[in-house]
Amino acid sequence: MPENELRLRPFILFRDFEIISKWINQPREHAMWCAGRTKFPIEREDFVRMLEDIAENCGDTPFVATDINGVPVGFFCYSVDTETNAGMFKFVMVDPSMRGRGLGRKMLRLAVLYAFEFTGAERVNLCVLSVNTGAKRCYESVGFKEYSRDDGAFRYDNEVWDRCHMTIEKGGI
Repeated sequence: MPENELRLRPFILFRDFEIISKWINQPREHAMWCAGRTKFPIEREDFVRMLEDIAENCGDTPFVATDINGVPVGFFCYSVDTETNAGMFKFVMVDPSMRGRGLGRKMLRLAVLYAFEFTGAERVNLCVLSVNTGAKRCYESVGFKEYSRDDGAFRYDNEVWDRCHMTIEKGGI
């Protein structure tokens, strides 16, 4: 899918939830996506509670990436700290039927451009769990670089995962 065929728009609960709620269907993958912030499988009320919490506490807005026909193919939340001019992406996910085609990279490039050009961010940060190697490679392909790591930040079953903090500076895309 060419980048000009991908669009970003605000997430619309009644229109988008049923679609994106089906994208994560394994408990481990769910844990990698949200680090335990929502129940598995994703339930509407719990998802709304999470979105309300990050909106109130961090100023996050949920977005979807859509194809040329308006069908959601990606999701993420974004906020910007106006005091530090640092943006933050959270809860990034892509339709699993579209993975491996560069869609995540295209969505993030558009999101980073939005952050720099429309919200005044000088840099954009995100976190990814160390076991989520595919997501980390995707972020690196956009230009994000790891700048710190919290060892043992999250436990899943008998596993202990590190949290990797990544950033991209304005002009780094």
